Amino acid sequence: MESSGTTRRQATRQKLYEAAVTLIAEKGFSATTVDEIAERAGVAKGTVYYNFKSKTELFEELLRHGVGLLTASLRAAAEETEERGGTRVEALDAMIRAGLAFIDRYPAFTQLYVAELWRTNRAWQSTLLVVRQEAVAVVEDVLRDAVRSGELSEEVDIPLTAAALVGMVLVAALDWQAFQPERSIDEVHSALSLLLHGRVSGH
Repeated sequence: MESSGTTRRQATRQKLYEAAVTLIAEKGFSATTVDEIAERAGVAKGTVYYNFKSKTELFEELLRHGVGLLTASLRAAAEETEERGGTRVEALDAMIRAGLAFIDRYPAFTQLYVAELWRTNRAWQSTLLVVRQEAVAVVEDVLRDAVRSGELSEEVDIPLTAAALVGMVLVAALDWQAFQPERSIDEVHSALSLLLHGRVSGH
């Protein structure tokens, strides 16, 4: 059982993450100040420094926290499919939907994550690569099981396919939100599902 102090601290951190992610998505990392983060979160500036040593550490923890939530939702989707006796390909399908649902819920975080992934000179780059690998590893595990069980061909390149699936969901979801917001999550999911099942070629 967590103490109320721990729970309160987590709630404060959550508020700071939410404030930081929206501000940084709006203005960029450099232009966002600790004062603005505190004001948006409705806390004193000292509270930010009590929880994080610097703006950089806050951002690094924010990335870790957000990708951790994504990884957990992917893993839960795979486990639920397995529990009801679904196939590995159905688990991948459920993970695509879980990824879309995550991005629908945290669009500002996703934009930030995708933008930061391609920058190379940031202090948090190594953290970002570690957490990205954790998310991709969940997909790799399911692909590996699918090859082992004969559901997928042994020719499948597991690391690249896992990265491609995660990338497809991220980019398609951002495109959906920016350019096709009138479409439902079901429509976007079924379009990506066709790709997963290799039915786009019409065979």
